Amino acid sequence: MMENTSLMKLSRQGKISFFQPSWSLGTGIQSGFTTRNGGVSRAPFNSLNLGHNTEDQPSSVEGNFSTLARAFDLQTRQLLTCTQVHGVDVLLVNESNVDLSHFQDVKADAIVTDQRGILIGIQVADCFPLVLFDPVHQVSAVVHVGWRGASRGIIAKTISAMTREFDTDPAALLAAVGPGICAPSYEVDRPVREAFEKGTGNWRLIAKESNLGKWQLDLRLSCELQLEAAGVIAANTSVVKECTCCHRELFFSHRRDQGRTGRQLGFVLLP
Repeated sequence: MMENTSLMKLSRQGKISFFQPSWSLGTGIQSGFTTRNGGVSRAPFNSLNLGHNTEDQPSSVEGNFSTLARAFDLQTRQLLTCTQVHGVDVLLVNESNVDLSHFQDVKADAIVTDQRGILIGIQVADCFPLVLFDPVHQVSAVVHVGWRGASRGIIAKTISAMTREFDTDPAALLAAVGPGICAPSYEVDRPVREAFEKGTGNWRLIAKESNLGKWQLDLRLSCELQLEAAGVIAANTSVVKECTCCHRELFFSHRRDQGRTGRQLGFVLLP
């Protein structure tokens, strides 16, 4: 964890529990990162699986989204997610929409909006979810950061979109890095190294060789370094230190559960 960043604690809203950034407390902004608890899905997706593209029963996933919506006094039509493809495209929502469900099929790995009363979310289960909030222009964003997105600079691209569309000053941004897989649990191979060395992400600082042709990759550190490089002040960033792979009682983990698992949600709701 970078110096001066702050840790997050668990909060509860309705039936769900989530890690809440310290900067959102008492502001009216609802933001955070869900745990796997409080839903209706059965094993191995138990219980608050918020992943559309899983082998879970669709009715259970919809039930979980309904639970999430009720926790924040919303209708499910006010929840906005997209189809994540490990790319760097950013979905911009800057107009009012009666029904947000049609965005679910849009392929993107970040969402930026200035619209109030809608909850935007990114689905993860080892990749890192990021939340960004511009308190000056009242603009929010969620970002899905796996190794592909990190190596291709999706964090900087999202912040650039906020600056271009809404005049966001990166130094004024409040940021939160949600739960993801820790370096000791995340061994990667040469193609991942090549992607970072050709792209961005500070490979020499975030990777430690563990075996011949294998490295332990610290994606959390990469997120923090890329936020800082984009102009976000470390003191304005909250971080979840718990690892998704290590904490079965709290999180789904794609690597630990060999792909058959649910998804957490990183989210933000402007009042």
